[in-house]
Amino acid sequence: MVDRRWKLKRTRQCESCPWKVSTEPARDIPGYNEDSHRHLACTIAEPASFRSTADGYAMTCHKHAPGEEAHCVGWLMNQIGPGNNIGLRIAAMTCENIGHVRLDGPQHERFEDTLP
Repeated sequence: MVDRRWKLKRTRQCESCPWKVSTEPARDIPGYNEDSHRHLACTIAEPASFRSTADGYAMTCHKHAPGEEAHCVGWLMNQIGPGNNIGLRIAAMTCENIGHVRLDGPQHERFEDTLP
């Protein structure tokens, strides 16, 4: 049998996560690029659909360097919560540390609300 358990590299939402209502991406995220942010719409699942996001893309935390990527905690919790990403919910069932995830304050419910 194949062991499909996995762990998140990051379980605490960063202070400048765009999913936080208090974050203004253009001000709070160093090197912010609105076009790159808009492109991340491909990581958002159609709510309640079993269809995965484009090629299994995931939003990564902007605090991590290339090659050291970690899931964006705000995105992750949105997609397994109000975003109703069923595929990700199923994957989260085998995540060993999903119960340790902590958000920091009120969150946006839609990707569009994370944009400037």
